[in-house]
Amino acid sequence: MARTSHEWQVALARVQLLVLDVDGTLTDGRIVYFDLPSLPGTSQPQVGELLAFDVRDGLGLQTVKRSGVRVVLITGRGSAALERRAHELDVRVLSKISDKQATLQALQAEYGLTSAETAAMGDDLPDLGLAAASALFFAPATAVEPVLQRADYVTTHAAGRGAVREVCELLAAARGVPAR
Repeated sequence: MARTSHEWQVALARVQLLVLDVDGTLTDGRIVYFDLPSLPGTSQPQVGELLAFDVRDGLGLQTVKRSGVRVVLITGRGSAALERRAHELDVRVLSKISDKQATLQALQAEYGLTSAETAAMGDDLPDLGLAAASALFFAPATAVEPVLQRADYVTTHAAGRGAVREVCELLAAARGVPAR
């Protein structure tokens, strides 16, 4: 059912919790592995992992947090790079999650919030569980077709290229907090 402009603004303003998938939402979905030198005393090379985060998305997250919205990252994977970025942004991250819907519902119970106060964003099939437990579901322009069809809003920006910032600015503006 389509929302009127007024209903859309009311729904945006009610959001107290924003939950984001990571790979393919906060990043462009690529994962780059690279060889590192072996540790002293071993012959096994170490493997590094590279994830790229868009600084614009980070600024958007700071804006939405300033507006009073909690931000939590829920990912099926997890990495040291993600932990570092979450620390820099001062957001909570839940890694290696197989059931995103149950995890989101547990978060809502922990925070005393309902699905009507929750927005989520994801790009692939496991993220449909986030959609099921949220009043508003956002998808980056690069999401898979079933997610695009389920989304209440599809960003004009690609994943890892400002899509999260676009959503954060919508949420913050609905709460009267301008981007800076």
